Amino acid sequence: MPSPSRGSPITPTFSVGARRGSLRRLLPWVARHKGWVGYSLLAFAGARLLEASVPLFLAEAIDLLAAGNWDVRGPVLGIAGAVLARLFVVSSARVAIRRAAVNVAFDLRRALFDRLQRQGLAFFGRHTVGDMMTRAVSDIGVVRRLVSVGTIFLVILTYATTIGFAAMFYLAPELAWMVFPPLPVIAVYALFAARSMRAASEATQATLGHVTERAQETFGGIRTLQAMAREPFVEARFREANDAYRAAFLHQARINSLMTAIMPSLAAVGTLIVLGYGGALVQAGALTPGKLVAFFAYVAMVIQPMRSAGTLVNMVQRGRVSAERLFDILDLPDEIDDQGARGGESGSAAPPVAGALAFQNVTARYGATRAAALSNLTLHIKPGEVIAIMGPVGAGKSTLLALLPRLLDPDGGQLTLDDTPLPAWSLGALRRAIALVPQDAFLFADDLGANLSYDDPEREEALILDAAEAAAFRQTVDRLPDGLDTRVGERGLTLSGGQRQRATLTRGLVRQAPVLLLDDCFAAVDTHTEAQILDGLFKARAGKTTLFVTHRSATAQRADRIIVLEDGLLTAAGTHEKLLAQGGWYARLAKRQGTA
Repeated sequence: MPSPSRGSPITPTFSVGARRGSLRRLLPWVARHKGWVGYSLLAFAGARLLEASVPLFLAEAIDLLAAGNWDVRGPVLGIAGAVLARLFVVSSARVAIRRAAVNVAFDLRRALFDRLQRQGLAFFGRHTVGDMMTRAVSDIGVVRRLVSVGTIFLVILTYATTIGFAAMFYLAPELAWMVFPPLPVIAVYALFAARSMRAASEATQATLGHVTERAQETFGGIRTLQAMAREPFVEARFREANDAYRAAFLHQARINSLMTAIMPSLAAVGTLIVLGYGGALVQAGALTPGKLVAFFAYVAMVIQPMRSAGTLVNMVQRGRVSAERLFDILDLPDEIDDQGARGGESGSAAPPVAGALAFQNVTARYGATRAAALSNLTLHIKPGEVIAIMGPVGAGKSTLLALLPRLLDPDGGQLTLDDTPLPAWSLGALRRAIALVPQDAFLFADDLGANLSYDDPEREEALILDAAEAAAFRQTVDRLPDGLDTRVGERGLTLSGGQRQRATLTRGLVRQAPVLLLDDCFAAVDTHTEAQILDGLFKARAGKTTLFVTHRSATAQRADRIIVLEDGLLTAAGTHEKLLAQGGWYARLAKRQGTA
């Protein structure tokens, strides 16, 4: 692994699937909650009208007092009523729009989670967990804030400007025209600032993804880095990512600070013009003092949201970038197409699965190089047959197993289960029929029982313990302080490597699937324990199809047949004795391991 170069920036990478119209594409998601949104828009309009009535009552009161009439009860009651009504309307409007925003975030997060679950090995080979976490948490949070706070800013700006200018033209048309000169300058600056803010927001979100990625990778591999004394190295990598995020965030903050400082200054020019020209109109008797005060209130109504225009521009650009990042994932097609009907959704009406498997000229490619992991593989496996899969590292053994539950689809050829092509099965039915125990012995941060019976939390404890017995794991369970209720920690860190492998093997056996695939699940156990496991495995799997990857010829010779893969090609198949007689890779391995 290369050492980090200090001071070198992390270059963010972006996909371009949703670069255009991302904010417009949010509208259907918001429209799902149009009741709350519609009410908030109407309520905010009502609040602005109530707010606009206050200066008119104030103007009436000032003109009455200027004329020597001290009976201003009517205007005072009008102001009090408008203020109280506005308080209720604004409060309910803010609750409504925030409820809509939370619902939009909920829908997006659920859709994103669903889309990620429908991707296969190739997708997760291209994208990091940290980046996906940033999109699911930070980017959706930015969109939620845009829908709630951004909508509030936008409707206030729109309503306040429209109603404010209408009231100004009603009171003094000639004075109202004096407010317009700064507006084109504000608009041009806002457009320029928006472009800068968008680029800064893209860099900020991308570098935040790198920080999350570094943290997730570090804590996920904490045992390895501590054992190898690599704390200084990972600290330097995290510092590099963190420095890049800090620099990107501060650049975005500088742009935002400049906007929030310049916008009010430009808007204040209109106030100065009104003050000079409006004072002259009062002195000439063309405008009453009360109307001038009311006019200033309407100018404030228009200028106040303009002061926040910089914040709105920042929010919109951040929301656009986050929406683009979300739609980059939501727009992806399902990597594994689930159009099959055999077995149905629940599988209850599916006929029994015998477990016959067939590969017909199967070729599979994945990874950045798209090199063939398997080439023109043809193989037939009878129901109930036990097959050992062997070969050197990189021969395609794990790829062969991944094809069967359709974690990966082939680039050519056809696979069948009980003479039915795999795509004709629904994914749910196929994956209930085929249980895969992967090479990575992964356990969730839950109690042990929930891990062992992950597919069925209601399964009887006796069945779980029987499977643990077959996997030579029962004694370990009995020695744990809380048995099946013992918490195993993140990724099962409280268990040893061998215990984790036997736990995941138990999880595969307890399903009693017609087809069981074991991807090198004995590597972390000693030969004595492996022999125990094999005895329990063959007893529990009698009459059921089982395929297992192994690097030990002593283990392989207990299978009905052994197949040998080399560079993605099937080079030999048969019993232990037959392969010894043929010579080749297997015979050489058996000789080295003392089983020839």
